[in-house]
Amino acid sequence: MKQKTIGLDIEHPKGTCTDKNCPFHSTQKLRGRILKGKIIKVDPFKSATITFERIYPIPKYERYEKRTSRLRVHNPPCINAQLGNEVIIAETKPISKTKHFVIIGVEKQ
Repeated sequence: MKQKTIGLDIEHPKGTCTDKNCPFHSTQKLRGRILKGKIIKVDPFKSATITFERIYPIPKYERYEKRTSRLRVHNPPCINAQLGNEVIIAETKPISKTKHFVIIGVEKQ
């Protein structure tokens, strides 16, 4: 299948795939938020769990605290991110009950 542009300045994966939820090789469109996180769990069925930190304001004390969030993401076979990788994810339409994000790139380490 032919690679398409996804509208972001992201390097295309070198591999190809026939995954219907891959934003590079299918009709899956990206929308909404783009986040960076670290993979803490990889599942065999094209899924992964990432964690990322965010800044949360505490109005009473006029200060901020770091909070950690977890997200379930789709891991396309052409990218195949591994445990411990820093990844870039983008929001898509719902893929399953808990997956609304897809991995679009792996950060260079």
